[in-house]
Amino acid sequence: MKLKNLRKKIQRLEKRLQEGPKKLARLKQKLQATEAAKAAKARKKSAAKAPKPIEAKKSVAVKKVKKKLNLSPERRAQLAAAMKARWAAKRATEASAKSGSSDNQHSAPPGSTPHEPENRPDGA
Repeated sequence: MKLKNLRKKIQRLEKRLQEGPKKLARLKQKLQATEAAKAAKARKKSAAKAPKPIEAKKSVAVKKVKKKLNLSPERRAQLAAAMKARWAAKRATEASAKSGSSDNQHSAPPGSTPHEPENRPDGA
């Protein structure tokens, strides 16, 4: 091997060795920053899951997002009909209770019990 080429190779190797610690330091900084970001994200996530104090809940009015049900149109119609029937029955019992309460204030309307179970369609 020629002397000139050997010197060039040595210079390149020395240059690479000098860059090595800088590259290593840069990579370590990048790793540290990534780990810090990951830890911050985990803290943020755990803080969101943790139960909040009662005072904080009172001061901030947060609306609960309703979960949309994935129903077929037939099932939606069936549930709507069942709810309408329940509401009609409830209105009828309230109307009979009002008319019956004028006669006797302390007696419950005949045939009605509190929390009467309704017939629900299967799969609800």
